[in-house]
Amino acid sequence: MDGKTTVGYLQKYIASKDYHPELKETYFLKLSEEVGELAQAMRKDRLRRPGDGIKGTIDEELWDIMYYLVALANCYGIDLEEAIRDKEAINNVKYNTGKVFEENR
Repeated sequence: MDGKTTVGYLQKYIASKDYHPELKETYFLKLSEEVGELAQAMRKDRLRRPGDGIKGTIDEELWDIMYYLVALANCYGIDLEEAIRDKEAINNVKYNTGKVFEENR
């Protein structure tokens, strides 16, 4: 990867291969299941090391969580890039971080 993958691209990519709004409850259950698998991988400190495969690692479970989160956003027609921008504006005021969320980065 080139380090330039956007949330918008992920939404389009996942929608192109897995867009089934009628399965939003199933996507949510899968998301919940993946959170449990992440907890197990973390408890066992299964971080991917150079040369290792991804199966059963924290890395794998984080991607699985992201996948189902994006699939759910797609089911509801939510533009995650817009949601991120708007929510960060609220968070930055609420938590007085002094940080500005820069778009197109």
